[in-house]
Amino acid sequence: MGLIVWLSGRSFALTRSQIIHAVITGMLVHGAYLSGVFWAIDNGMPAGVTALITGLQPFITGTLAYFLLKEDVTPRQWAGLAAGFVGIVLVILPKMGSGVAQIPLWTVPAAFAATLGIAFGTTWQKRQPMNTDLVTGTFYQYFGALLVTLPLSMTESWEITWSGDLIFALAWLVIVLSVGAVLLLMYLLQHGAASTTATLFYLTPVAAAIESYFLFGETLNAIQLVGMAIVVVAIAVCRPKQKA
Repeated sequence: MGLIVWLSGRSFALTRSQIIHAVITGMLVHGAYLSGVFWAIDNGMPAGVTALITGLQPFITGTLAYFLLKEDVTPRQWAGLAAGFVGIVLVILPKMGSGVAQIPLWTVPAAFAATLGIAFGTTWQKRQPMNTDLVTGTFYQYFGALLVTLPLSMTESWEITWSGDLIFALAWLVIVLSVGAVLLLMYLLQHGAASTTATLFYLTPVAAAIESYFLFGETLNAIQLVGMAIVVVAIAVCRPKQKA
């Protein structure tokens, strides 16, 4: 991110308030959310179950936006937020199999903490001063992420077995997720309501199911297709009505 700031000719200078705000966002969105999700999966929680728990994020964010940001969340949007979660349940449940009972209990709090992290982080980012440059602000967010991940890394072995799969995964996580997707999220939050932007996270399990169908030959049954349709309708319902 520092390289992007430098190459784009932006200034690293932000006010103390802007930097503190960005660091807190980074601790929540990058540190708490991504650390919690990957730790839960690495310690035995199936990805489908993790996606189901983190699927609560749009509804939690909508609730926080309503109470903390005083956003006007209409009954129609509340219905859309609830319907979206029902939709991802239908998409994910057929893929969870019978291994749910063997999920290590200690991974469940981590997944819920991750969900709360991104919900609070999304809400906090919405409070970012409008004049803050998104790219520079995101640069400082990763200092916040470091405050969370560096202490956690002390519990790891620090041993890495390099492979093509690992390099590809790291490149994808850094370039596509941590740079591209996060910048897009920050842009959407700057120009829209937190509750509305959060509903787009409902598309994550849907996109994963579609990608698995085309890339890995996995099946899509009728229940999943119904769930996908519900998610799309729910997101459309949550979008604010355009003024005439």
